[in-house]
Amino acid sequence: MQQIIRSTLLACGWAAASLCALAQQPYPGAPITLIVPFAAGSGTDAVARMLGQRLAERLQQPVLVDNKPGANAQIAAQIVAKARPDGYTLFMTTNTSHSANPALYRQLKYDPIKDFTPVARVGELPFALVVHPSVPAQSLAELIDHARANPGKLSYATPNSTSLVALESIKRIADLDIVGIPYKSSPQAMTDLVSGQVQVYVVDLGSGRSMLASDKLRTLGITTARPSALLPGVPPIGLTVKGFDLTSWNGIFGPAGMPPAVVSRLHTELQAVLADPSTQDKLAQIGFQVWPSKSPEEFARYVADQLTHWRRLIEQAGIRPE
Repeated sequence: MQQIIRSTLLACGWAAASLCALAQQPYPGAPITLIVPFAAGSGTDAVARMLGQRLAERLQQPVLVDNKPGANAQIAAQIVAKARPDGYTLFMTTNTSHSANPALYRQLKYDPIKDFTPVARVGELPFALVVHPSVPAQSLAELIDHARANPGKLSYATPNSTSLVALESIKRIADLDIVGIPYKSSPQAMTDLVSGQVQVYVVDLGSGRSMLASDKLRTLGITTARPSALLPGVPPIGLTVKGFDLTSWNGIFGPAGMPPAVVSRLHTELQAVLADPSTQDKLAQIGFQVWPSKSPEEFARYVADQLTHWRRLIEQAGIRPE
């Protein structure tokens, strides 16, 4: 027993010494893990991998993307919230974990404000309303008419909060009877839409843009209030469903309590990455629009404002928290 205790104390001592040595090194002195709350192939994953590569080049340390999908981003959020706040575990997430979930769930095992350190807003990922070609609708107005004539016969995929809130809002405003099907990931939802297992989906351009350009889907509208150059000729949903305007934002956080110097360094490097025209062009190719925060403090204020905004959207959509 004494030998076990002695071995345990020695191991703890080595671990503590290693942590102290790491803390004394200029940041970063080791690889960084960038946790993504959605599956590989999702829009957020694509953005994270591209930014992670560019950030690694500037920091001279690997940035490893780690996908932790599930529970509408709650699993990943809990992992990051409990991580050591040393700057070596970061969170590339969206409005799902930090704006919508507090209004979608009665009990969360993390607090979107208290448990995280805002580092930088990165940009926004437009979403588009698409249908399977078997649906006889060439416009959103025709889709609404078809759904009203066939109550309960259409289903829609909801792998994230934006898809859920968008379609629940349309349902509520247009008084439709269509059935929501929850999904764990965007790629799985897209696969089932293409095969016709679900007929309607609000998809992010990052994971769905290639399919949007094919004849396997029909695009009827975009969620933002203004037209998008990424989808020329596709009208905003708000032109048919009055007052509709929904934008999905992306940003990077760390656990609460990160050293201010580390936060400042990360924000500065991310600003440089996002200001690079080649990075902007590559992100635009996957449907992502760069919109960086000017400071971590500005991003923190934005997150707080979006928390209120999404709560109002969810209440207006008539969505009851689980």
